[in-house]
Amino acid sequence: MDIVVYSTNTCPICVKTKELLTKWNLPFEQKMIDEDRSLMSEFSRVAEGARTVPQITIDGKWIGGFSDLTELHMDGFFDL
Repeated sequence: MDIVVYSTNTCPICVKTKELLTKWNLPFEQKMIDEDRSLMSEFSRVAEGARTVPQITIDGKWIGGFSDLTELHMDGFFDL
């Protein structure tokens, strides 16, 4: 499973998202859009115009933000 988290250094929900993924033993790649401005066009395209962070993709499919991630977890999406 390929998880990408688009985030910024000033976003507390981004921190919480990454902490949860770590707690759930789900490896992820973080893309810091405030450190690398060239990621902004990718972020906008992948997140279908969303302007808030975090935004998360799983296997290249945009799933949304923190609440969407926790809903997937509660629904058993990450159970192996």
